[in-house]
Amino acid sequence: MPTAKGLFHKAVVESGSTLRLGDLAPSEKVAAEVVSQLGLNKSNIEKIQGMPYAQILAAGNAAIKKLQPNPPAGGIGMPTVKSAAARLGFSPVVDGRIVTRHPFDPDAPDISASVPMIIGTVLNEMSPSMSNPTLESMTEEDVRKRAAERYGDKSGMVVDAYRKAYPNVKPVELLSRMFSVRTNAVTQAERKAALKGAPAYMYLFAWQTPVLDGRPRAFHCSEIPFVFSNTDVSAFATGGTTEARELGDKVSDAWINFARKGDPNHPGLPSWPAFSAETGPVMIFDKMCEVKNDPDRELRKVVSAALT
Repeated sequence: MPTAKGLFHKAVVESGSTLRLGDLAPSEKVAAEVVSQLGLNKSNIEKIQGMPYAQILAAGNAAIKKLQPNPPAGGIGMPTVKSAAARLGFSPVVDGRIVTRHPFDPDAPDISASVPMIIGTVLNEMSPSMSNPTLESMTEEDVRKRAAERYGDKSGMVVDAYRKAYPNVKPVELLSRMFSVRTNAVTQAERKAALKGAPAYMYLFAWQTPVLDGRPRAFHCSEIPFVFSNTDVSAFATGGTTEARELGDKVSDAWINFARKGDPNHPGLPSWPAFSAETGPVMIFDKMCEVKNDPDRELRKVVSAALT
């Protein structure tokens, strides 16, 4: 909610809890190669302003391919934590002039201590079978092979922990949950709470869409139609069902209340407490909405151990 001065009274982070930005040196290397691909240099760089977007995009793709012909691999379209850091690309960086620090590392910024936040994620994020129905018949062995792409030789303990936590879900569902860890979101909320300023509220959107035979599940951005009470307009994503509409009323009222007064609570939901590192309360948005205290704490510990 920007004011006339450009400051923010409230902030919402939905499946995008970025703690750190990129480093300057790799970005400078990519930029230099893009300029070279375009046939430009420091003396005539202003010509880039008149170049077609498609030409610049092609130069960018060529630059990345030249500098990193074999990018680090990742599982089912989602890079590992380590490979994401090593992968060249285009993203904001801390340059010391315009962007002077990482968003939430090593701590939350004091400048926004008075800004209340909603921080959340979705249950399945990149559901692997969304565009490939054959993956619905994935086996437990398939899960272990794909988990190894992300977690290496420690993948077994991750799969075992998730299977123990979710004994009855299909292998493809297990994999999607395994690759949708809330670690960054929880860390962001912990660092926000440590400022002892305005509160943060956490949510997990777990409602699974019926479209495409239910394959997308609770996919990335699936909560957006609910936030703006547009479940009918977005029937291609929600199915336009009564169930979706009812949940949309609850979610949108929470966001409206938050925008008005910095507190998402309203009579249509269970009491939604502000986040604390000790209890880690999270609102689960689903057919039945409920608050759970840090429901995946042990799973996050296992994943962190696998990535160290």
